[in-house]
Amino acid sequence: MENVIYNELCMRGYSVDVGVVPIAEKDQEGKITRKQLEVDFVCNLGSSRYYIQSAYSLPDETKRAQEIRPFRKIDDSFKKIVITKDIVPANYDNYGILTMSIYDFLLNPERLEK
Repeated sequence: MENVIYNELCMRGYSVDVGVVPIAEKDQEGKITRKQLEVDFVCNLGSSRYYIQSAYSLPDETKRAQEIRPFRKIDDSFKKIVITKDIVPANYDNYGILTMSIYDFLLNPERLEK
C-alpha cells in the first residue's frame, strides 16, 4: 500500500521524503531515553506540505494511537493524514488529523486539500 501511495504522490507532482521525529521520554525509573519516530511520507509541493501515515488497518484505538503518535510530536500547522485500507468516511479527529481510506485518496485528488 505504501508503494501505491508513494507513486500516486509522485504522479501528482509532490516531492516525497521519509520523516523522522526525534523525541525524549522518561522511563519508569526517570531515565531519559531518546527515540526516533517515523513519518511514512513528508510531501512538499510549492508552499504545501503534508505528513502522511499509511496504515493497512486501524482495528482499534491502540493501533490508531500508534499511527498518530509521530504527528502529535510535530509542532507545525501543516496537514497530517492517515490513509488506511479500511473503508472509513474521511473525518478529522480532536487533534486535527484527517483519516481517509485509500480509495478516497486515489479517486479524489482534491481530497488532500479539503
